[in-house]
Amino acid sequence: MLLLFLNFLIKPFWIFGIDRTVQNTVSADEYGVYFVLFNFSMLFNILLDFGINVYNTRNIAQHKQLLAKYFSGIVVFKFLLAVVYFLVTFIVGYIAGYDGVRFKMLLFLSINQFLISFIQYLRSNIAGLQLFTLDNVLSVLDKTLMIGFCAILLWDNVFDVQFQLMHFVYAQTLAYSITLIIVFGIVLVKSKQFKFKLKKSFSILILKQTYPYALLVIAMMFYYRLDAIMLDMMLDDGEHQAAIYAQSYRLMDAFIQIPILFAGLLLPMFAFRIKQKKSINELLKLSFEFIFVISVTVALVISFYSSEIIQLLYHSDIDSASNVLQILIFGFISIAMTNIFGTVLTANGNMKKLNIIAIGGVLINLVLNLFFIPSWGAYGAAFASIITHFIVVIFQILIVVKLLKLNYNLKYLLSLLTFVVFLIAVIIGLEHIKEPILRVALVLIISLIMSMILKIIDLKKLYYLVLSRDSE
Repeated sequence: MLLLFLNFLIKPFWIFGIDRTVQNTVSADEYGVYFVLFNFSMLFNILLDFGINVYNTRNIAQHKQLLAKYFSGIVVFKFLLAVVYFLVTFIVGYIAGYDGVRFKMLLFLSINQFLISFIQYLRSNIAGLQLFTLDNVLSVLDKTLMIGFCAILLWDNVFDVQFQLMHFVYAQTLAYSITLIIVFGIVLVKSKQFKFKLKKSFSILILKQTYPYALLVIAMMFYYRLDAIMLDMMLDDGEHQAAIYAQSYRLMDAFIQIPILFAGLLLPMFAFRIKQKKSINELLKLSFEFIFVISVTVALVISFYSSEIIQLLYHSDIDSASNVLQILIFGFISIAMTNIFGTVLTANGNMKKLNIIAIGGVLINLVLNLFFIPSWGAYGAAFASIITHFIVVIFQILIVVKLLKLNYNLKYLLSLLTFVVFLIAVIIGLEHIKEPILRVALVLIISLIMSMILKIIDLKKLYYLVLSRDSE
């Protein structure tokens, strides 16, 4: 419960209060450059992680005594990975034709990626140790610091300087650095020992054990982040189209935090139960139902009210951004489901199947972007995105159904379909209400009531799921 409260409080404010304000403060093309370079810096992020975070969470959750042994070796190994990451990122950036201004921003964005990756690794130890309350607080520490720093720059301006986009980047670097120092200190106390010494045999062992996770993450990162980069490279007004895409993507990215948080909660729980040879079917069903109701409700509400939402948030390109958002937000449903079914397969060690699906997703996304972007720009990238995510999650669901030997329940599927159809009817039926906030509030209330009437959501079981996290 603390995890949800902190993230619903801090992260939406960061996205809509700070990040949105930055985009409205600077020019559209200037923010477009930032959005493209931010996505570019994430393309090779896997070279910083190499699947270590997911592997480590699963491994420590099942074998807590390994923390002291793994901590020193992995920290040193991650510094070596950082060298490779910086080399690859800047070589590819040079090939892509980035100039000195872009390289300066890319340098600090790449440093930020290194800091984020390090923090995530350190937190994976805390999550693996089942110290969930502590992990909850640390999960929002960097964003809390960034909000404070950026608020001073944007609104207080105590330094009496005109706000520039690089100030936004510098504030992130400072916040991540402080967070890293704090989290490192906590893990050091828990492990009780640390030696900065490279162990060749240990590094090779980690590479062998983590490369399936690395391949999965890099494939997912490409079909998540390729759109903005291809917009920039394929179109004459690529920076502007990337800025339009960013306006819509920001909303989806905000809501994606919900299933991501849920996946972080579920991975050690699934891994622990699988290790104990306990059934995960009930936990999976409960998780799916919760995410299904949230994702469908969010996607339908935002799609129907896309124009009003964009007008409320932004100052330019209202029509274009609302059209993109109307389509792109449906990808949220598939992404949300991926965070449930993909997590099951990860916890169970089905990395080969996950990787095949993810690589297929990259190829599909690349082909669709090549086909759609030249004609439709950001709108075409949105179509490519939702099609890719839909195909990926369908294959994941089919594998999980076969793996867990789940039965097809026609009555249950009809209840899900009934919920979707009824919710669409409710949204259309409430269009006569002029006050948008009242409309959205009514839709959310009716969605919750309808999900309980159809027995899709059981609040008692859901409450037990949240509480049981700290007890396992």
